[in-house]
Amino acid sequence: MAKFNLNINGSEHSVDVDPNTPMLWVLRDHIKLVGAKYGCGIAQCGACTVHLGDNAVRSCQLPVSSVGEQQITTIEGLSENGNHPVQKAWLEVDVPQCGYCQAGQIMTASALLKSNPKPSDSEIETAMNGNICRCGTYSRIKKAVKMAADSEV
Repeated sequence: MAKFNLNINGSEHSVDVDPNTPMLWVLRDHIKLVGAKYGCGIAQCGACTVHLGDNAVRSCQLPVSSVGEQQITTIEGLSENGNHPVQKAWLEVDVPQCGYCQAGQIMTASALLKSNPKPSDSEIETAMNGNICRCGTYSRIKKAVKMAADSEV
């Protein structure tokens, strides 16, 4: 066990865990932030996506020991009132069905738009590739990302 001081959603958290513990379990079991979901456990589905700094990462395969002093942002910390442009577009386009993948989808889309505010269709498809939606709402996801990119950020 080791002690880690983490900056999550702008707040400091201290946890005493095995250095190899995936951030997903630190977030869910120790910090009680359950927006990131367990999907596959092998970083292939995207349900567990969070931001490490400005990058979208799969928290199920991110050991707590590799975080260091980097800021972690979860879906709970993306915006105070759920009014991030991607979240607003998600609702406007009515993307969610079952909702299981939505936090990961939104976190991936928001990281894309932060690094590339006006992505092409191809760039959206490439960035979102690997975020699996078992309900198949891919066309609505792409439409929402485009809508968020066109909004005033």
